[in-house]
Amino acid sequence: MDKNIEYHFLKSALTVDETILSINDFMEWLEEKKNKTKHVVTSIPFSKLQEWGFNSSTGNLEHSSGNFFLIEGINVKTNWGNLNTWQQPIINQSEIGFLGIITKKIDGILYFLMQAKIEPGNINAVQLSPTLQATKSNYTQVHKGSAPLYLEYFIKDRDDVTVLLDQLQSEQGARFLKKRNRNIIIEVTSKIEVKDDFCWLTLGQIKQLLAHDNVINMDTRTVISGIPFGNLEMLQDINVQNKLDTYGEGLLMSELDEISSLQSIEDIISWITKHKSFAELDVERIPLNQVKDWSKDDKAIYHKDHKYFSVIAVEVEIGNREVHSWTQPIVKSAQEGVIAFLIKKINGVYHFLVQAKLESGNFDIIELAPSIQCLTGNYRKGENEYEVEFIDYVLNPGAKNSIVHYSTFQSEEGGRFYKEQNKNMIIEVGEDFNVNVPDKYIWMTLNQIKTFIKFNNYLNIQSRSLLSAVNFIK
Repeated sequence: MDKNIEYHFLKSALTVDETILSINDFMEWLEEKKNKTKHVVTSIPFSKLQEWGFNSSTGNLEHSSGNFFLIEGINVKTNWGNLNTWQQPIINQSEIGFLGIITKKIDGILYFLMQAKIEPGNINAVQLSPTLQATKSNYTQVHKGSAPLYLEYFIKDRDDVTVLLDQLQSEQGARFLKKRNRNIIIEVTSKIEVKDDFCWLTLGQIKQLLAHDNVINMDTRTVISGIPFGNLEMLQDINVQNKLDTYGEGLLMSELDEISSLQSIEDIISWITKHKSFAELDVERIPLNQVKDWSKDDKAIYHKDHKYFSVIAVEVEIGNREVHSWTQPIVKSAQEGVIAFLIKKINGVYHFLVQAKLESGNFDIIELAPSIQCLTGNYRKGENEYEVEFIDYVLNPGAKNSIVHYSTFQSEEGGRFYKEQNKNMIIEVGEDFNVNVPDKYIWMTLNQIKTFIKFNNYLNIQSRSLLSAVNFIK
């Protein structure tokens, strides 16, 4: 990648003052958008769904057009972990959608064009989304509505557009069957109209907003997580004096230092390859009406013990969307979860504890996950099907001589998940935390993690979501 691009990314990440819009002004703007846009989301019986229904043969919940997505069943067999076989409903959405952000240099600073978007499952109605957030069914207008704004910048070759980042990244492996989206950041050099519900923010401001609960949506988080900041040469060109505290400086060194890591990139590739070679994952698609331990009535598809998640139906009315009203199925979690990275200074550089994680919908069996990831699990009661390693560092970090650097609630994607949030945490462990960790875990610097994000199907969406919150500014 062009060093100049990484320079402008880092400069934007370090810019939070004297910006087009202050954080306080932005929060007022966001609240205004929420209040002025009509948005009503109501739970309804499945029998009141329009254009959706249960297939008379398979019981799958599907759209009459055959597009968008469907809810079907899978039968899973694996040798990974304590539970070796199970069945579950899953979202099958094979089309690849766009998650795209337009950037533009304004007064020498790279700004990001962000959208205040209301999704049916959002906890606080409106959240900050990428410039373009659209499934293929959306942008090809299967819904018979208008095309998404700014689509033309992403689908046509243009002299005024430069691609800065372009990656295929996975979605939630426990909920989607091999789902991926195109994460793309472009720079536009020509004049661009800022439409209603859009605003310019620096990357540093977006990261500041990630300190607030449920302001930045998951799609924005996954896109910005892949942004590279280069290496230590960047510090020759950028003045960071008085901008960083000790923790922020440590994070920046972890991003830029290419030589002080505990493991080499080759060691990490070998570790991942070993686990992918050992792990077996056999996923068979089965009719939804054959899934064991799950039941259906007119209100929900649910597990017999009311664990994990359910599928419900909602009627949606949102005034500023391409289609103003519709009905759809949506996944509702059983309870909140926890996503956390444990970090530790090794060789003077922050390392993040990464785990190899197998989930039923993974595209390539194993993905790299946060140190602790238990979504909608019974981790507080110790009633998970699997033991959650290091969970005590989340539940009682003070007793573990640890420092919580980051702790907020962040939402899952509101188009498919109903009011689901998870506690996101970054916790620095003490000197007594053993550098030698269980075999399914490995220490990686941020620089190494960013190397793997460049490629498909390495970092899962939970790890990318949490990494987006890494902020150098004090």
